[in-house]
Amino acid sequence: MESGDLRIFRTVALEGTVTAAAAKLGYVQSNVTARIRQLETDLGKPLFHRHNRGMTLTADGKLLLDYAGRIVGLLDEAAKAVSSPEGPLGPLAIASTQSCAAVRLPSLLAGYHRSYPDVELSLSTGNSAAVLEKVLRYEADGGFLAGPWPEAEISAVPAFDEEIVLVSSPERGPAGELGSEPMLVFTDGCYYRSVLERWTKEHAWAQPRIMEFGTLEAIIGGVSAGLGISLMPRSVVAKAEADGTVRVHPLPDPYNRIRTYFVMRRDAYVSRPLALFLEELAAVRETMPEIAADASGGMLPEPDASLSLGLGPPHSHPHPPRRGHRKGGVTA
Repeated sequence: MESGDLRIFRTVALEGTVTAAAAKLGYVQSNVTARIRQLETDLGKPLFHRHNRGMTLTADGKLLLDYAGRIVGLLDEAAKAVSSPEGPLGPLAIASTQSCAAVRLPSLLAGYHRSYPDVELSLSTGNSAAVLEKVLRYEADGGFLAGPWPEAEISAVPAFDEEIVLVSSPERGPAGELGSEPMLVFTDGCYYRSVLERWTKEHAWAQPRIMEFGTLEAIIGGVSAGLGISLMPRSVVAKAEADGTVRVHPLPDPYNRIRTYFVMRRDAYVSRPLALFLEELAAVRETMPEIAADASGGMLPEPDASLSLGLGPPHSHPHPPRRGHRKGGVTA
């Protein structure tokens, strides 16, 4: 069993078909197929179920994927460490919701880049479901989201606390009079959207009209223009509020506070760049007393199970990262 075979096996497992794996690796399909069959012969076990939609891992294949990720990750890190011992090298792929990326991450990522300029840092954004999917598929080392996530596969540490507010155009009345307004939201899979839909339901508002937007800027612009209402972190709309282009409506407990977490796969391979990023994040948490207290051993507030994104049950408690797979990089 050679490292090259493990790389091919891992790519097929993640891509789901020999065709996609061969394209990603730059190999001919027959070579990929032959290497997988030889690996199965060497191990004496089938690693994939073959079907007309592609290939899925057997139980033995899932077990090997865990080891393959660790081995490939260690080999990649060793090669980079030997070639340039001055500092950490290699990719660090972070995924984030748009609201967190817009307000919380610029200073964190800029500080990290100044400290470790040789790390290939990249950021991708999307709704909560998309961020979670990238982490689960090993396409990101970790991601920032509010929740929920499958406890069996994901570990999490608290990152930021956000005050959540209802936002309308400046001329709109108090929150209680906004029941007929359309809701401006991201596509389905956004955690804030789930909270807003629950808010309207519990206040006996009629089924709201939904208007979906692809960017944070478009939602804020639509709200400012009087197109509808939305639910956002106060930090995201602070400038627009100060400029008078939106009106902010505070919410009561338990809607007015959401915690953003940094989530990773439980079996994630913790590379040197990722370990240093976790240290940077811990330093940021120390400036936030409430989060620091929770991270040091207190009980964490859980994302509400009723606000599921359709991706499994929410977490129960955060766990420290454990070594495991190495992922593929993503680009911003």
